[in-house]
Amino acid sequence: MDDLILDAFDASQFIPGFNAPALPVERPDRETLDAAERNARHWTSRATGALTPGSDVHRDEMCRMFRETFNPYRPSVLDWPQLEPAALERITALPIWDIAVQTEGRARLRMAAYAASLDDAVMRDALALNAWEENRHKEVLSRMVAAYGIKLASEPPYVYPKDTEWAYLVTGYSECVDSFFAFGLFEVAHRSGLFPPELIDTFEPVMQEECRHILLFANWVAWHRARLNGWRRIRFELKVAGVWAFLVWERIGLARAMDAEGNEHRHDNNFTMNGAQQVTDVDISVPELMRLCLAENERRFSGYDKRLLRPETMPRLVRFALRFVRDRKN
Repeated sequence: MDDLILDAFDASQFIPGFNAPALPVERPDRETLDAAERNARHWTSRATGALTPGSDVHRDEMCRMFRETFNPYRPSVLDWPQLEPAALERITALPIWDIAVQTEGRARLRMAAYAASLDDAVMRDALALNAWEENRHKEVLSRMVAAYGIKLASEPPYVYPKDTEWAYLVTGYSECVDSFFAFGLFEVAHRSGLFPPELIDTFEPVMQEECRHILLFANWVAWHRARLNGWRRIRFELKVAGVWAFLVWERIGLARAMDAEGNEHRHDNNFTMNGAQQVTDVDISVPELMRLCLAENERRFSGYDKRLLRPETMPRLVRFALRFVRDRKN
């Protein structure tokens, strides 16, 4: 299995017993879509008392949240609005599409691989669904770039990770970082009016799904950490520290990747941190953008049970940094 290289993905080939969720064949009506959107954003546990990390109740409720907030949208029936020439040029010029598609391709495999390694059936099923949703994100992106004629580098094969826990941690923490900034940038794009509202609406379920993903990840980390003791806990904390060091290194400069033909491509891994100028024609300062990221992060998590843990690293770092940054004078 360690040497397996994949060009296609099917979670069931790694996770026995996993069944893909049923999706509508045709585009649902507006009322059904609105109900699915509300359901994906709001969830409260029926359990009483604290959801103590490491407990079976904590595991059951985080996994129940993930299942019960599932949004059954189908990529093949999403609407891709016709764009005015200027909007189309802005979309196609964004330097993110190659790395976005390939990131989702790696994430689906890494999450499925880690899920397959778990003996805990409840957690395994939740992470398998997470992997399936990552694959759906990739399909959404693939259909969008095809609809708008965006040229992508050929995808490299996706290699099954040798250390599945390390791969899952890299993917999870990376999503926590990128989603925090993506929430703010998505709102900047919304407010700018440079992109059609229909396109924003089409991507909205994907953005909220990312919120669910990192909510599950943050609670999995706390649950998993609490169940470790002795040298296993030390080993895990060292691995987490190594993951953060890797992510910092990865975001310094441009990422290099090889396509299927062996050609090198360079991608900006920091787009979610510094891409505001490419999604709006309004000059927005760094402090303004950071406050918007904080507000959007809070808004997207606000509908979920407060007893579930939230990703805190990026919000804490940004709040700390804002103490030392002055707003520009008008």
